Amino acid sequence: MADRKKNSTYSRNEKCIVECDLTYVVSKIGGRWKLQILSMLEDKKLRFSELKKEFSFTTERMLTLQLRALEQDGLVKRTVYAEVPPRVEYELTPMAVALGPIFKQLSDWGSKHRSLTKQNLV
Repeated sequence: MADRKKNSTYSRNEKCIVECDLTYVVSKIGGRWKLQILSMLEDKKLRFSELKKEFSFTTERMLTLQLRALEQDGLVKRTVYAEVPPRVEYELTPMAVALGPIFKQLSDWGSKHRSLTKQNLV
């Protein structure tokens, strides 16, 4: 496969996007289940099986992929215990805990504007 030109429109756009702090944050927390996972782990450690019960409507593979991405981005800490059967726990890192107040503000904003949108439709 050919390499992309350094001066192509795609390459220039990608550079602008990567340098934007807001886009960086959205790329880290954006994903099918990432916000819900972060919310579930807000005040506690959970095992994979407990998370799976909470997200019974998604596949194990999707949950695993989202957890791995969160771990790779430094938002979730995965602890493996050398036991039989193996035990794995997930918890938020300090970096993810710092997002808590921001998530609360976003949630409040969403609640307010969702109700305003519903009122305008009626």
